[in-house]
Parts: sequence; structure tokens; C-alpha cells
Amino acid sequence: MVKNYVLDTNVLLHDPQALFSFQDNRVYIPMPVLEELDRFKKSPGELGANCREVIRKLDGLRSTGDLLKGVRTNEAGLICVKIFQDKEFENVVLPSYFKKGLADNWILLYLLKIQKSDPKMPTIFVTKDINFRLKSQIIGVPAQDYLTDKSTVTEEKGFYEVTMSEEAERVFREEGKISFSASKIPASMKKRNVFFDFGHSLFGKTTATTDEIVRLENGFGTTISGISARNREQLFALEALCDDTIPLVCLTGKAGTGKTLIAIAAGLSKVMDENAYTKLTVTKPVVSMGQEIGFLPGTAEEKIRPWVQPIYDNLDFLFARKGVRAEEYLKKRKVIEVEILSYIRGRSIPHQYIIIDEAQNLTPHEVKTIVTRVGEKTKIVLTGDPDQIDNPYLDRTSNGLMVLASKFFDHPLAVHITLEKGERSALATVASEIL
Repeated sequence: MVKNYVLDTNVLLHDPQALFSFQDNRVYIPMPVLEELDRFKKSPGELGANCREVIRKLDGLRSTGDLLKGVRTNEAGLICVKIFQDKEFENVVLPSYFKKGLADNWILLYLLKIQKSDPKMPTIFVTKDINFRLKSQIIGVPAQDYLTDKSTVTEEKGFYEVTMSEEAERVFREEGKISFSASKIPASMKKRNVFFDFGHSLFGKTTATTDEIVRLENGFGTTISGISARNREQLFALEALCDDTIPLVCLTGKAGTGKTLIAIAAGLSKVMDENAYTKLTVTKPVVSMGQEIGFLPGTAEEKIRPWVQPIYDNLDFLFARKGVRAEEYLKKRKVIEVEILSYIRGRSIPHQYIIIDEAQNLTPHEVKTIVTRVGEKTKIVLTGDPDQIDNPYLDRTSNGLMVLASKFFDHPLAVHITLEKGERSALATVASEIL
């Protein structure tokens, strides 16, 4: 059944493709939303870029028809900018406790008017704002989150615990590999680039073809940039991080599991010891100040320092084992770059080892923008905790990290590992579980 979908401003800023995500339904853009878009078009970073893209798409539709009457899409849907004159609101009244003059409340008036103008067709408000959804329900208009970019979050951790027969285990120990059929592992586990714990400190992984399971190249005694794996998940992660045939690695897990530290350690080793990449770039999104750093004093480098300090902490820890201060080394050599994520947009990045920390705060569109920047012979690692999201419009199923991990699971170019055991301290581990 065809429905009327009324889009809030934050949906369009979140995903400019939202205009075309409702198939054969009617999509309405209220005039107050258009005015709000006008305020964001000069905003820095992804916010302004998305706003300008939405405006360009609307202008493109305008060239094909009358947006005020509605323009047909390729899927037989309709996109319409809705404008009502003041006299048309005579029979549409919000409850007295709704403050007059607010842009959000003007949008609510438009919702009511659209609903009453077409009572036989369901009208649904789509917004990323939870509170706005509640207000819409109060006035009798059903509301929902923008669901198109929601991911069916994979419950796969990237590894399995299995038991092989004594004969299969003997073959694996002696030959360092075993065919998948000979291992008699359930077919449901026949995935590309996944890891296996066979017990007795025996670990393996599948290749991009899944024809066989091979022994890991690294073990608990392997030292990389002065550190070694403390548990099996870290061991699996290090194996993926050091494998140049896998250009995309997603590491998820709660705080203190070592995601960022082992990613940076592997990156340092690849860049400085093996010369496999020309530069290590470590970055993270700025969320709490709306993707801006202009309110902080000092130079650009001084402004970004508070946001990337956790990265410097990990670098200091690793370089201290070599008797070198990380900051002094960074000034002398140009092989390591620490910056905020806003500076990556628009670049093409070849021959680099890139680490995106706190990636759970990125939208799927932002992640797509970043990953499509990757050039030849570049490896990109995204780390994050999907249970610690600071972006108010994202959740566990819609954040870019989990969407990427889910869509790339069982792909020959990618590995996703969930780190489970906290290694920072006993207190940190307990706190992440009970608080």
C-alpha cells in the first residue's frame, strides 16, 4: 500500500539518498525542513557536504518537473516539497502546550495538515530524533526512525570454537593446514577469513576461498612493536592486521580490550619495520562538538590534540619500549600522521596503513566516504565499541562501523573480529560490564 512519508531535516542530513529510499511511496519535504537545510549548507565537514548534496538533488528534480506538485521517481514514487498558506491551517491546531513559532512545531503542523488532506492514505513521519517521534505520536501521526541504513547486525564474532578428531588434529599439527572437508567442521562455519580455536592452543583460519584451514603465522610468543597477544581474540586480530592480502579489518569490542593499541602496534610494524606501507595514518571522528574544532584555542595542531590524545597515549606506550618519546619521533620523521577525520574527506590515499578509531560514531555514509578514499595497496582498520556511541542519531544497528562489518562479513577482502576479554585492568573490565 502506498504511504505518505514526511522527512525531517536530520534524515536528509544523515543520508542525502533518503529522498530516493522509499520506493513507490510519496515523500514530502515540508517547507520548514527546506528552511532548516538552508541554515546548514555552509556548515563545515560532513554536515555541510550532505546538506549541499541534498540541495543539489532537489534542484536536479526541479529541472525535471514541478516539485511543488510532485516529481515522479524511477520507482514510480513521488517527491514533493509541500507548502501551505496560513489560511490552510485554520482547522489544524496543535495542543496548547506546544510552543508556537518553533521550527519543529511548524513541521508538526505540516504533518497534521498532510494527514488530514489525505485521510485514506497512511501518513508517517520519519526522523532520527527520538523526542520528535514522541511529539509526533502525541498529535496522532505515526513516526519511525529512518530504517534504510539500518543493518541486521551480525552476531558473528569472526571466530569459532570447534573440536576436531584426533586424526584431523594430528594432520593439522603436522602439515599446518587441513582441507575443510577433512576437518568435518559444520558447513555453517564455512566462511571466508574467519578464525578457529581448536583447543589445546591450536588455532587456524580460513583463506579467501575457504577450501582449507591454515595455521596462523603468529603465536602468543610473537612480538609486534614490543607487544604480543594476551588472548585468542587479540591473536586473531594481530593475524588479520598483519596480513597484507586483507585490506579491510573491523575490530569491535568493549573498552579495554586492546583494539586501538594492537592496531597501532601492527601499523607501526608494517610501516617502520617491514616498509610495507609508506605512512601510518591514525585518525578519529570529532563528535561532541558537532564535527568542529574552531572553539578551541591555538593552532590547528593544538586544537585537535585533545581529541587525538588517546592515540598519542598508545603511541607513547609503544615507543617507550624503544626508549623514544613518540612526539619527538613524530616531528623527526614523516611516516606517522595523527589527525582528526574531517581532514580525510576528498583525499585519495594510496600505499598507507590507515586506522580509524572510535568508528562507531560514524554514519554509514561517512564510512562509505572514507573507505572509497582508499587507494592502491592501502590497508584500512576501523575500531570501536558499538555500545559506546556518542552520536545522538546513531545506535548499535545504524552506526557505520557495524553496518560495514555486517556487509563485509564473509568477504574475501575483509575480516571482522570481536574482542571480548578486557586487558586494561581488572577494574576497567568489571566497570565496562556492570556500569
